[in-house]
Amino acid sequence: MLNGLWLGFFVVAAIAGLSRWLLGDDPAVFAAMVESLFAMAKLSVEVMVLLFGTLTLWLGLLRIAEKAGLVDALARMLGPLFARLMPEVPRGHPALGLITMNFAANGLGLDNAATPIGLKAMRALQTLNPSSTTASNAQILFLVLNASSLTLLPVTIFMYRAQQGAPDPTLVFLPILLATSASTLVGLLSVALMQRLRLWDPVVLAYLVPGALALGAFMALLAGMSATALAALSSLAGNLTLFGIILLFLLMGALKKVPVYEEFIEGAKEGFDVAKSLLPYLVAMLCAIGVLRASGALEFGLDGIRWLVEAIGWDTRFVEALPTAMVKPFSGSAARAMLIETMQTQGVDSFPALIAATVQGSTETTFYVLAVYFGAVGIQRVRHAVGCALLAEFAGVVAAISVCYWFFG
Repeated sequence: MLNGLWLGFFVVAAIAGLSRWLLGDDPAVFAAMVESLFAMAKLSVEVMVLLFGTLTLWLGLLRIAEKAGLVDALARMLGPLFARLMPEVPRGHPALGLITMNFAANGLGLDNAATPIGLKAMRALQTLNPSSTTASNAQILFLVLNASSLTLLPVTIFMYRAQQGAPDPTLVFLPILLATSASTLVGLLSVALMQRLRLWDPVVLAYLVPGALALGAFMALLAGMSATALAALSSLAGNLTLFGIILLFLLMGALKKVPVYEEFIEGAKEGFDVAKSLLPYLVAMLCAIGVLRASGALEFGLDGIRWLVEAIGWDTRFVEALPTAMVKPFSGSAARAMLIETMQTQGVDSFPALIAATVQGSTETTFYVLAVYFGAVGIQRVRHAVGCALLAEFAGVVAAISVCYWFFG
């Protein structure tokens, strides 16, 4: 799947570039496409530098958590649920605890913690995979849920809006929460359909229903708070949780007589090795994305969508927010740039900017996640992972647009 997808990026870019040259009299497009190759190769190395530090830090801390028994405790707690969702993973396997920790970090918007934990979980799942190159059912479910971007506290989106002068940076909090819940639900249902998982099993419902009720109660509580209190809570909760996780790992390690410094060093060495293996996959994916952007293919797509929406007779205001949605599956930095550009050109509290912020907070860089997570364990045949992840991504975009029309339209 990734072979055809990667080749397709270059083919579409070539067609778009030829169209701009022959129909738009823009021969400079090819120079821009070639330049983007080198720029993306350079960006890949810059991303790797950041990943080296992040992975080294968090895999070092995870090593302490494993030795302290925290990962095993989480695995036992969620064993009955994962026995239904991931039947090929034995109860109590370390991967289950790591998956739980990854979901918790994503939910709190702790991206720096979520990625290394997720890579550690993917490597643990690979030890159970009978194939060295084909994704297992458990790996696909984990990746799709990871790519569905379930975020409870979108602190980074608040930061972007505050930087652009929004009087109420948290205005999009509830829309993001609703949209990201929709994308995660669709991701789970699509994988369950492909893998024939029984979500109506009493054990599964016993875990999911209380979670849904707790989420509803949390939303009701936050809805009654002032914007100032909500912003303060979001910032405090994110940073306090991040430092609290680190402190928990260290203190539990000390209580269990774990030599925390030595174990941190051993885990950090593993993080360095993991990061080093990712560079070829990052170069391949980011260079293909860069060529696609430089060719003007995204602009062609946007013009076509606007024409179609006008022909149907729908309101076209949301179309101005679609650049963020169109590039988000490929590149988080590109989507962030599109979001900021929309805020600057349309106004930070304009309808397109509010939609773009909601999309940014409720969707994930699907192809980046595919490249990094599967690349870390050498997976080449991803089966239905791409289709299910993109379906969740699409659901998140549609939900973001719909919720913004409900809240702000």
